[in-house]
Amino acid sequence: MIGTAKGLFLARSEDDRRTWEISGPEFPMTGVYAVAVDKRGDQPRLFAGMTSSHYGPGLASSDDGGRSWAEPDHAPIAFPADTEASLRRVWAIAPGPADQPGRIYAGVEPSALFQSDDGGTTFELVRGLWDHPHRPNWGEGFGGQAIHTVLPHPTDGAAMLVAMSAGGVYRTGDRGATWSADNTGIKAYFLPDPWPEYGQCVHKVARDPENVDRLYAQNHHGVYRSDDGGHIWKSIADGLPSDFGFGIVAHPYRGDVIYNFPVTADGMRFPAEDQCRVFRSTDAGNTWEALTTGLPAGPYYGVVLRDAMCADDSRTAGIYFGTRTGDVFASRDEGESWTRVATSLPDVLCVRAASL
Repeated sequence: MIGTAKGLFLARSEDDRRTWEISGPEFPMTGVYAVAVDKRGDQPRLFAGMTSSHYGPGLASSDDGGRSWAEPDHAPIAFPADTEASLRRVWAIAPGPADQPGRIYAGVEPSALFQSDDGGTTFELVRGLWDHPHRPNWGEGFGGQAIHTVLPHPTDGAAMLVAMSAGGVYRTGDRGATWSADNTGIKAYFLPDPWPEYGQCVHKVARDPENVDRLYAQNHHGVYRSDDGGHIWKSIADGLPSDFGFGIVAHPYRGDVIYNFPVTADGMRFPAEDQCRVFRSTDAGNTWEALTTGLPAGPYYGVVLRDAMCADDSRTAGIYFGTRTGDVFASRDEGESWTRVATSLPDVLCVRAASL
């Protein structure tokens, strides 16, 4: 699933990810900022959150691998009237834990979390986070004021982590009734106090598949790891050519393996050193290596946004990323080598992949 600034494209492979066929766009002339694959039910369900300049934001689903799409006849995600807020964009769609098969979460702009218990047909606002005393002071990142990361705990149904730009990391352990800001160690160099309780511009958070209390974060300048579920964060940027970027991806089943696409700086949004390179760490960020085989050589200027990089769920994991210059690359061998899936697409905003 390739969400772009002008619709959703689907890439399908029938030969173990060696070659790809591209179809689309679905929802043409909409910005598709969030896509997801939910494989917990009898058949996989795909989701796409799109934003139309004419019709506004929407959410669609497909139960046949993206060959047809359904949109509710009502607004599935809508703020209650007493909030005096309106939905601007869906930034994240996340299936709940395996033991909650109907649970779907949506992170949206303005910064809020919605929860569905009927597979994404209807959603309710998570009031505990919306009513948090910090909310009036949450800032707006360059892309908007959005909850872009939603990480339900895989074994504790009462626990969850969200991240927002700008606001930082927040966690709950009581099913969303109360939330704590957990940003200790994450620097906000752009604020008068660079070590605030909250207000950090976190770009993305990923969870380690083996050690579920190990988390990785790409910040607005800063790459971090937490070994205690998010309470304390420490820098793991040494060895990267830049600590700025948007996405960070954890391997789907190998612990301590993460992927990053460094960007030069917040004021110079080109790939670090103008090179198309994915960096991989196999020791939880202590060391990094550049993965370039098959990627364009020489100057390259396409940046990877926070949700435009992902891993699939194959046993030999595939890694994927798309750029704002409309290129999409795939690796069927965990980053060792790359092939080009698509080129000259509109700006790539998000990418998700799964075996169906």
